[in-house]
Amino acid sequence: MQMLGVDIGGSGIKGCLVDTATGELIGERHRLVTPQPATPAAVAHTLKALVEHFDWKGPVGCGFPATIHNGIAKSAANIDKSWIETDVAHLFGDVTGQPCHVLNDADAAGLAEMRYGNGRDRQGVIILITVGTGIGTAVFVNGHLLPNTELGHLMLEGMVAEHYCSDAVRKREDLSWGRWGKRFNKYLSRLEFLFSPDLFILGSGSAAKLDKFIDKIETRAPLVAAANLNQAGIIGAALHAAELTAARQSA
Repeated sequence: MQMLGVDIGGSGIKGCLVDTATGELIGERHRLVTPQPATPAAVAHTLKALVEHFDWKGPVGCGFPATIHNGIAKSAANIDKSWIETDVAHLFGDVTGQPCHVLNDADAAGLAEMRYGNGRDRQGVIILITVGTGIGTAVFVNGHLLPNTELGHLMLEGMVAEHYCSDAVRKREDLSWGRWGKRFNKYLSRLEFLFSPDLFILGSGSAAKLDKFIDKIETRAPLVAAANLNQAGIIGAALHAAELTAARQSA
């Protein structure tokens, strides 16, 4: 099944058609700049432009940087506060004219990695971590997702963890990968103490730089790069939409 997957981030809104049988992108990914301020109306119309770029008619899967409950945003850590209590799925559907299925962006990346990547056929506790403007997490137990974990908001070194070791912090403080890796190791150690995972998977753009700081990681659970790297959010969002569409068609 082909499906349009979209990853909505703080700086960019990225989308591509996805073959949900294989997890492969179909054609070229397209990226639009996230409007500032990233209000519901502004983001929805940017999404509409993305959908129109692909001339897409049909369900759209959207990874979104908030906790999502039945399509409604319940948090807004790295986006405009006006998103809180917004029915994101309904808004996106109204503006694009297509049915839109929305889930937390890190959960979307995790779904992709568990179906097609380094979490495939793995049992136990697996934590996928996306590192960008903030830190997102997706927790799986024997392949089952615990949604909306948002473990980037744990307290670490007297502050919210993503204010200590996100990629935005690395850039803002001009940290070398080695210095940043020591910070990230503290974060992983905190997660390991709390959840005793069997595997950490690093997603987003930082995964491509894992070799630059892997020597700073001292956790018992291994840390591996996501097989889908920075495309996992798009792929997982498309998979989410495909599974919901199939379930409704068979109901």
